[in-house]
Formats: sequence, structure tokens, C-alpha cells
Amino acid sequence: MNNKIPTQEEILSYIQNDRNWGRWGQDDQIGAVNMIDNKKRLHAASLVKSGRAVSLSREFPKTPAANNPTPAQHFMNRNERPPRGGSATDYYGVSYHGQANTHLDALCHVWDENGMWNGRNPDDVITFQGSTWGSVEQWKEGIITRGVLLDVPSYRGEPFASMQSPIHGWELEDIAKSQGVSLEQGDAICVYGGREKWNETNPMWGSDPSGRPGLHASCLKFLRQSDCCLLVWDMMDYMPSGYDIPWSVHAAIFAYGIGLLDNALLEPLADACRQENRYEFMLTVNPLRVVGGTGSPVNPIAIL
Repeated sequence: MNNKIPTQEEILSYIQNDRNWGRWGQDDQIGAVNMIDNKKRLHAASLVKSGRAVSLSREFPKTPAANNPTPAQHFMNRNERPPRGGSATDYYGVSYHGQANTHLDALCHVWDENGMWNGRNPDDVITFQGSTWGSVEQWKEGIITRGVLLDVPSYRGEPFASMQSPIHGWELEDIAKSQGVSLEQGDAICVYGGREKWNETNPMWGSDPSGRPGLHASCLKFLRQSDCCLLVWDMMDYMPSGYDIPWSVHAAIFAYGIGLLDNALLEPLADACRQENRYEFMLTVNPLRVVGGTGSPVNPIAIL
């Protein structure tokens, strides 16, 4: 990739001309996760060396915040169980899309004027009871594959990506080379932008309606060329994107069939990778089996 900011026409070509529609059949609802076969899962398992497990999930976001306008709900109930016993039960409720909850976006989550994944018309498949196309239960066996961390702050020698320096696709390519990792078909690419460090010295990430640091739309070309199945990120699309399009990097969902794992907690994984001096690992992502769901809260686990 060249390190030139792409034009509007080039971004549209990434979304429209490079798309994966029909690659796994016109009726495919699994998308790039098709590239994870038994051999890929076995290879991922072979990467486990130290056995160190790292959660990539943030806490269930019950506390209202500037980037969490609809906090999750958690209600408790204490019950008596004669004689001299009892139980505790509870209720969870969450509107998980947004900037607070660690969650997986399904292929029915977003679209543009040309349609959803594989060209489906949202008017035909999005119902009040759920989506009849590309919903999260299509990934009910989980996404278990090789994960690769791309550590932007370490590469830049800066604590976090800023509004003045969004993360570009050619930079991610250079980071992979600098870390000595080769990207492989069906990988999960984890892009660490330094969200926790950003929060230490700036207003909370995602709280400013005028914009947020993150991945530039130029990353679309990188994602397509890498042939990954999943993008895991702590900072999402750089906003404003600078282009007249409804979706920036999120377009990888409907164009390429790539799942997006939003709001991941990647600082602990970055620390672990630096300590062990390796950036590949086994990653497991297991969504709730919600029929018709546009995604799911998840607790991804990286095992080194």
C-alpha cells in the first residue's frame, strides 16, 4: 500500500469494487469466518506456549458516562430456600452497540445504499423480531482462530493515537513487519490504539460528539488485502471520516463479511505481548446464540 490518503473515489472503490459478495456463495451468511476451518483452529491452538490467558472485555457498563448514555442494567433478587438456605438471582439488560460495551457486530448490523452483506435488502430482512439474514447465531460455533496484535503506540513511541494522527492502513502493514509477524488468511487482527492511555489525559474516548481518534478509512484496503475474518479494536473508526459515506471502517462488515469486535480492552494484551515478545496467539470469541441478533456482548479470551 502507498502512504497517500485515498480520495473519495478510492474509498468507494474499496467498498464497492473489492467486496467479497458471492465469494462463498450468494446465500452465504457467515462471511469471512468461512476461512476458519479445522486446520485453522488447530494452528491457533498450536500457538499456545505459556498458557497465559488474557480477557479482552471491558466490565459490563452499568455506570452512566459521557460515552455510555444507555447504561446496562443489573438487578438482583435474594430468595429464601427453606430450611435455612437461599439463592441469589439477577437480571441483565443491555443496549450493547455503541462505545462502552465490548461486543461483536454481526453481518446484519450495518449497510449502505447498495445493501447489506451479499447484497441483501434490509427492507426484506430486518424485522421487529430480529434479522432473518446474517444474524449473530450464524457464528454459534464461535470464532476461534489465530489472533495478531498490532501495537500502534509502541510502533509510534507515543501513548495513544490522536485526532491529529489517525491510524492508516499502510501503517498497520508496517507495524506487522516491524513486529515480525506475517498476516495469514482467516486471522483476527487486533489493533491497539491506546484508548486507556488516551482517557488518562483527555476527555473519555467517544464522549466528544465532534470526533474521536481511531482507524482511518484507508484501513479498508489493508483489511481486504489481509484477508482477515475479524477486526478487534479498542478505538473504532476515526471520526469525522472526511468522506461522504455512511460508514467508514465499519463498511468492512457489509463489503467484506468481516466481523467487528468493538470496544475491546487491549491494553492488558499489549502488555502481555511485550512481556513475552510475541504478537500471535489463540483467540476465542463466543457470542450469545441470539436468533435474529445484530451482534452480542462478548468476553474474548487471548491465550498465549
